[in-house]
Amino acid sequence: MRAYVITFLIAAVLGLAGGVALGIFAYPYIFLADIVATEKVDKPAIGVERKVLARGTFVHVNPSDPIHYGKGRVTIHEGLLHLEPDFEVGPGPKFHVYLVPEKEVVASTNVARTMFVDLGRLKAFKGSQNYEMPAGIDIAKYGSVVIWCEQFGVLISPAKLEPA
Repeated sequence: MRAYVITFLIAAVLGLAGGVALGIFAYPYIFLADIVATEKVDKPAIGVERKVLARGTFVHVNPSDPIHYGKGRVTIHEGLLHLEPDFEVGPGPKFHVYLVPEKEVVASTNVARTMFVDLGRLKAFKGSQNYEMPAGIDIAKYGSVVIWCEQFGVLISPAKLEPA
């Protein structure tokens, strides 16, 4: 009888752990992967275009990792970061958009220890999105835009910025 109870408890713990892990990894694919954002760059005043300060392209930082990838373009306007319509990343939990001072961000870069600026949680895994930049940000001091998974501390995709 005691062996049955121990076996049941071990099976329950393993089942619960497997269910949690499956939920963390499957949830984004099942419920969020089809969301496509379609935000446009808003104009601060009628007839006035926002000045483009920098541009970059997201790269797949580790080609042997099929889950953590990114592609597409990013444009920095005065006061606004815009992910272009061709933007796409592999789905996952709690992705954020960071401005990072480093020009070259690779898989071994400890992004969490840099003086990054968190522009907010990623709104969708595909499509154009806008992120307001805090007042006083000097974009010349930031070399990259990074998609970062806060939950697991993983680099998803960096985009090296080039002045416009």
